[in-house]
Amino acid sequence: MTIASEHSTATTESYPGDYEPLHGAVERLFRAADAELVADECRLLVTCFVPDAKVTWRNADAPVDDLPGHVALELAVEPRTLRVLDLRTANTDRHLWHDPVSWVGRLAAVRLRQLAETANLYEAISRLALAERLQRALYAIAEQAGAEHNMKDMMSSLHSIVGSLMYAENFFIVLFDAQAQTVRFPYFVDSLDPDIPDPEGVRPIDEIEHSLTWYLLHEGRSMMGASSDLELEIPGPHRRAGPPSEDWLGVPMKRGDDVVGALVVQSYRDDTRYTENDRELLTYVAQHVQTALERRQAHEELERRVTTRTAALREANRVLRQQVLQRQRGERLQAALFRIAELANTSDSIENFYAAVHRVIGGLLYARNFYIALLTEDQSKLTFPYSVDEVDGAREPRELGRGLTEFVLRNGKALLADRDEVDRLHREQILTSSGARSLHWLGVPLIWNEKSMGVLAVQSYSPEHTYSPRDQELLTFVSYHIANALQRKYTTESLKQAYASLERRVTERTRALALANRDLREQIAERERVERRLKYETLHDSLTGLPNRTLLLQRLEQALNHYHEDPTALFAVLFIDLDRFKVINDSVGHLVGDDLLFQVGGRVRACLKTRDVVARLGGDEFAVLVEGITDPQSATQIAERIIDQLQAPFRLGPKEIFTSASIGIALPTPEYKRPEELLRDADSAMYRAKDEGRHRAAVFDDRLRREALSLLELEGDLRRALTRNEFVPYYQPIVELADSRVVGYEALLRWRHPERGLLAPADFLSVAEDTGCAEAIDWQIFQQVCLQARALARNEGFISINVSGSHFRSPNLDQRLLDLLAEHDVPARSIRVEVTERALLENPAQVKRMLDNLRAHGVGIALDDFGTGYSSLSYLHQYPIETLKIDRSFVVELSDEGEGHSTAVVRAIQALADSLKMQVIAEGIETESQKRVLQSVGCRYGQGFLFAQPAPATKWLRAPLTLSL
Repeated sequence: MTIASEHSTATTESYPGDYEPLHGAVERLFRAADAELVADECRLLVTCFVPDAKVTWRNADAPVDDLPGHVALELAVEPRTLRVLDLRTANTDRHLWHDPVSWVGRLAAVRLRQLAETANLYEAISRLALAERLQRALYAIAEQAGAEHNMKDMMSSLHSIVGSLMYAENFFIVLFDAQAQTVRFPYFVDSLDPDIPDPEGVRPIDEIEHSLTWYLLHEGRSMMGASSDLELEIPGPHRRAGPPSEDWLGVPMKRGDDVVGALVVQSYRDDTRYTENDRELLTYVAQHVQTALERRQAHEELERRVTTRTAALREANRVLRQQVLQRQRGERLQAALFRIAELANTSDSIENFYAAVHRVIGGLLYARNFYIALLTEDQSKLTFPYSVDEVDGAREPRELGRGLTEFVLRNGKALLADRDEVDRLHREQILTSSGARSLHWLGVPLIWNEKSMGVLAVQSYSPEHTYSPRDQELLTFVSYHIANALQRKYTTESLKQAYASLERRVTERTRALALANRDLREQIAERERVERRLKYETLHDSLTGLPNRTLLLQRLEQALNHYHEDPTALFAVLFIDLDRFKVINDSVGHLVGDDLLFQVGGRVRACLKTRDVVARLGGDEFAVLVEGITDPQSATQIAERIIDQLQAPFRLGPKEIFTSASIGIALPTPEYKRPEELLRDADSAMYRAKDEGRHRAAVFDDRLRREALSLLELEGDLRRALTRNEFVPYYQPIVELADSRVVGYEALLRWRHPERGLLAPADFLSVAEDTGCAEAIDWQIFQQVCLQARALARNEGFISINVSGSHFRSPNLDQRLLDLLAEHDVPARSIRVEVTERALLENPAQVKRMLDNLRAHGVGIALDDFGTGYSSLSYLHQYPIETLKIDRSFVVELSDEGEGHSTAVVRAIQALADSLKMQVIAEGIETESQKRVLQSVGCRYGQGFLFAQPAPATKWLRAPLTLSL
């Protein structure tokens, strides 16, 4: 390899040798996998030119140590850590080696930049992969809420979803009822704990008092660490539940500010720990799990009610069927009785009557072997006028004896006997056998005129046919009617009366059966109507009658599938939100608001085709599925038509209400796989329409997608920054205008972002307030101010801290500040609290109490941005304010050219402060002319870029107390 430079000849003469190894060294340099390997290859290359050279790393902010008789040269900078690769040599003849060594440094710098870019790319890919995995997990959680499987399977699926995001071999879910003070563990999986709670069991929370789970539910904040460490950190007594874990992570599930449960994962392995990323991830997932559980519980409650109602209807139906069967049997029995009564009148001979009776009884029970026995008139003999038997061919009349027939006659009661019972009666000499022996025998007396006049008997010689007590009751009942029929044979008048009675009873039973059948049909029709109503209510909004989210997603999924099959089948999703609906609801009431929503749904429906779907998603949000559009412009025209329709006034009772709508539009692309994604992006487009001034429509595009991803990334960076203490105070001096002497400092928030550098509050504070991180950031700044206050304030100076209005919602803000000062031994007079006029408006009584307490302990109170509020003068005598800060909007317009409006306002503020013996500080002084005008009106103190820009505390600790302009 040849190295060409203006000193190449001298270099070759001074360091002769074979330069061929340089080629391999350069290749190894560009194959180096990290910065340390790059440094090693540089050392090898440099020593080819400067044998005594030393190549070392140096931090960028570390000074270069100059050694006498040595030369130092910066070779390259590592972009990620900003470390500098330095060369140091005793060879002071730079012209001999400077060019080749510089060439080596450039090669090293190129490779270090390549490695840094590769690492940044891998980090970006990892973040995207994590976001995608989280998104899939959230979609899976949402799916579980509507899945068909039971709660146990749903809990197991949630476990699997959490396990896809982090280590979750040991995982449980606890639900907390704050009103009843009970807990339930619907899901509990632990590899070491043998005490598994009953998933359906409800336990008093006192049973787990002072355990880690108990503290998690009561304090409502996440807890992470080894169980032994957490037990040492908790403020009160502690009780261990289950085996000790190497790492324990629990996050609360909340509904608003109320804790309703928690998710807990734990590890018993030394090599598996949880990180802050896991904590943030599980916290985020917990809220979606809570939403899924509530939706699933509501769904199960609805199913339970439907099941209960269905079971009740089924039971009623079963009872009705039993009644129908009983009535059918009764009707059959009545028919048999009617036939017997009819035979008594229609049979031409007694033999035919007996045969017909046999057939009737055969229709009610097994009667293949049947006979009728009657007493003679003198009651001394038994005759058998009718007998059919497969064994005994004929039964001749006989004297009364001790057979089964005579036993029934003597007792006047029916007898149901099997062979064992007959043998017992024989052994007891109650009976004497006559005729063939049967396996089962049933006989009933024929009674008329209150006397047993005969016996009707059936018997079976086969074990397949048996008789039961029910058959005994039936045959007994029938026997009475046969006896009556026999008696009517001899008494025509009594037969006619019995027939009339029988006909009347048959009519009544038939009428009762008809009424029962009618009731049954009515109940079946009612159940079908309830089922149709339940299905309709499940898919429609109860207020407007429009389809709900479930039905919309079903139709949207069909449209999306059709689009994937045929890309020309365009459709659009419109997300509609009424502007200022909350104002209307709060001013005229919810009933009028509901009427407005009903009319809005009707107007939107009137703007669309019949096949288009209008759904109410909840509150004042509507969604529209428009199918069959030809181009994206058609969707925009439909949205504008809806906006025009909603602009017309609504007549609600005696009132005329005006409202407008903001509409977001999402159009299908091949990237959409689920209908929820289209609805989500239409919602995002709607918020952009609101941000652009409301009463308009906006179409979702790639810029919105990028903004959403950027916002999500910034939220994640903010939470990580809190854990890494990346927020720092920068101090701007407050000086005496006359001599520029520093009298104090204002602590200003800055963020040392690892990638974007130093950020001002305007770059991130609005997102921090939306995500609830703003107060935690402020307290991190307050902590650092207290650490540096004694050194900065010195003897008589002060440090001003800005306290936003959100802090004053906490009733113990004043005590927390005083405790923080005491913890760091900071004199109260060294701290000055700056509040805005807006903070004084939100809760005047509570704010005044806290400011009075702070002032009583020596903390100074300053009113920031004075003159820009609503009623500034009313604050000056109500609150313990000692300093007024003139807003920079007045200062920026001051000049020497003449007294303008701003000069008059500043003069008035100074005069007011002088009369109330208050100090005045002017903000935003940037020019000498502004300073002179302020001095001319009597203002003594100020701050601004004219004197100094905000800087870290380290700068002001070394700076003099008097600034030079």
